[in-house]
Parts: sequence; structure tokens; C-alpha cells
Amino acid sequence: MNPIVLIPARLAASRLPGKPLAEVGGVPMIVQVWRRAVEAGVGPVAVAAGDPEIVSAVTAAGGDAVLTDPALPSGSDRILQALERLDPGGRHDAIINLQGDMPFVAPGILTACAGLLSREGACDIATVVAREVSPSDRGNPDVVKAILSLAGDGDSGRALYFTRSTLWGEGPVWRHVGIYGYRRDALIRFNAAPRSPLERRENLEQLRALELGLSIWAAVTEAAPISVDTPADLAAARAYANERRS
Repeated sequence: MNPIVLIPARLAASRLPGKPLAEVGGVPMIVQVWRRAVEAGVGPVAVAAGDPEIVSAVTAAGGDAVLTDPALPSGSDRILQALERLDPGGRHDAIINLQGDMPFVAPGILTACAGLLSREGACDIATVVAREVSPSDRGNPDVVKAILSLAGDGDSGRALYFTRSTLWGEGPVWRHVGIYGYRRDALIRFNAAPRSPLERRENLEQLRALELGLSIWAAVTEAAPISVDTPADLAAARAYANERRS
């Protein structure tokens, strides 16, 4: 397997416009994300940027970035366009899609995604889950829950469904972490398909993959990485960065 890590980013985020360039730990947030991806050592890393300002910030830090169509509707569309421009010959058969708003993601999460694709022949798409933070997660529609058929070691499992609905009964509730590893043909097939009925119902694009018959496996991680979606999240990320430097 020959993976590449692609990080989609654009300035026009609805809840926090301009967030890839927001300062976190003394550098733009997208640079922090790029650094974590490089530390993972999974493969070459590039930012799939929707804006030239993001390209400039990444290249100034020594990274690689490719400018993509700003009108693309989703991160998966962005990484596919970047992949086609960076690797038209198809050398990379696995693509790790790391969100551009996770400035402190543990490198081990990326290696876990790549590892699932490598060892599970039936896995078309790899992702990550973490245990619920509190009982309130179970009924919170903003917390996406993954329903897994766990493997014997308890460290990974095949995803049966993803939902925003309340889950009942005994057992862990797995919070979905929006990091994906795609086999190249699965990414192409996924992006070529229209939004599916369940995807529209729950507003979760991974359900399109399941309705297409693609197999999703999830690695279990200790804790979900910090994700920056709102001004409050940004303040928390900056505070965390200051603590790390002190």
C-alpha cells in the first residue's frame, strides 16, 4: 500500500470563516494540522486548498499544497481533485483524509487508519471512533455515533451504521471522529455517486458509502482530537497550545 495524506481546507467555513488561517500556537491552524500529518510518517502530505491564501501559508511553512476549485461542495470532492492533480498516474492507492480543523490530532490516529486499510482486505474506507465523553453524548444530535461490530481484540470493528439519534441499552457509545482512509477506487466511486436517501436524512455523508455497499471499518482511539468549529473551540485550542508551550 502506498498512502498519501490530503488535508482539505477552505476559508468560507459557515461557523468560523477563515479558520484555516486562524492563529493557533503561533502559526496558522492549517500549518499545525500539516505538521501533525507529517509527524505520523504515513506518506507524503499535501493540503487541498480552496483558496490561494491557504496555499501561501502552507508553502511558507515548508509544506505542499494544491489549489482546488473553491466551488467544490465537500472535502472529499476537494481531496479527489487534489489527488488527480498531484498523482495523475495513480501511484497512491490509499488516501488519508485529515480534516483541516484538527490542530492537535495524534499522529497515531492516522497510522491507525492506514493500518486498517492495510490489514483488512474487506475494508474500503477506514475511520476512527472514541468513547463517549459523558452520558449526554447519547442524546446529542451534534455527536455522531457509530454502531460497530467489534473485532475480537476490541481495537477495531466494522461499521454497521452512523446516526445522530439517541442510542439506548448497555454498552459503549462510540463517537465518530471525521478522519477517513479511502482505497482509491472507493473514493472515486463514493464521489461519483449522488447523495443517498439516508445521507440526506441524517446529513452524514458516510451513509452514502454504506448505501453503495462500501465497507467501513473503524479504529478505536482513546480520545477524540480537538476539533475547531466555533469561536469557542478556537479559544480552547489556543489555550491548549499555550499550555503545551508552558
